[in-house]
Amino acid sequence: MSMRTPLKFLAAASLTLSAGLAMAFQPSGKVDCIAPADPGGGWDFTCRSVGKVLEDLDLVPGSVQTINMAGAGGGVAYAHTVSKRSDDDQLLVAASTATTTRLAQGQFPGMSADDVNWIGAVGADYGVIAVAKDSKYKDLPALMDALKKNPKAVKFAGGSANGGWDHLKVLIAANKAGVDNLPKIPYLSYNNGGEAMTQVVGGHVDAFTGDISEAQGFMESGDLRILAVLADQRLPGKFSDIPTAKEQGIDAIGANWRGFYMPGKISDDARQYWVDAVDTLYKSDEWKDVMKKNGLMPFHPGQGQFEQYVKTQIDDIQALSKEIGLIK
Repeated sequence: MSMRTPLKFLAAASLTLSAGLAMAFQPSGKVDCIAPADPGGGWDFTCRSVGKVLEDLDLVPGSVQTINMAGAGGGVAYAHTVSKRSDDDQLLVAASTATTTRLAQGQFPGMSADDVNWIGAVGADYGVIAVAKDSKYKDLPALMDALKKNPKAVKFAGGSANGGWDHLKVLIAANKAGVDNLPKIPYLSYNNGGEAMTQVVGGHVDAFTGDISEAQGFMESGDLRILAVLADQRLPGKFSDIPTAKEQGIDAIGANWRGFYMPGKISDDARQYWVDAVDTLYKSDEWKDVMKKNGLMPFHPGQGQFEQYVKTQIDDIQALSKEIGLIK
């Protein structure tokens, strides 16, 4: 056999490989991560903590910049992504069950889950119901008993919009406790969980509804007393002393996944790069350490499963919202 044939074959193979590499997406420079709330809440935590680990693992060539974009329970950020940056392949947006709740309730007018790319989840953050350290409510049943007598007796503060996930967690717990007239329970919406907790600690609002990652700072300072975590069992480590709602006779679960979506018109190569990057991050020791320190529980649907999970959750929350009177 002539040497020409193998050489020509190798040359052709080299060109094909080079073309493939040229087509593969690689981020360049700065990456933006939109946190759809002011600093201090769960979305802000997601962007900042994931951004740091992406940098530490060299999954981005430059820095990850957190951009806080509060408004409409995530609707401002969602609309910005869909209408202004629809093909931006270096834009991540923090998302959670709060995002799917707003989509389920039709709170992002003219937009749907199909308008973005759902990239992946990095853990689950369980809900909590908490009060100030000197509150008269010593446990969850006592607080729920007050609502049974008068659904307006306890004012709740949360970082999601009215009817959003923080609000919905209170209604789920109250429903399981046998409280009537659920829509009458007062809920005050703030731009983030940090602001909501400040109102509770300051004595302006009776109780906080949010997630364990948001509450741990005030919990550790002793200013906030967590009455219950909305998990099926106690959380490990430093959270193990917090009772579940379930062990107090109220079978309420409120798991808030944390993850990301991206603009809907990015290339398939870019989408796959970020899906793989989130997958690599989730499996890393660096991210496992972040999860342990912040009370995040394992949650990471496999390749190709996250988008379907999101759409199923939207259907489920829509049905629940109708059942308890939030939407028709």
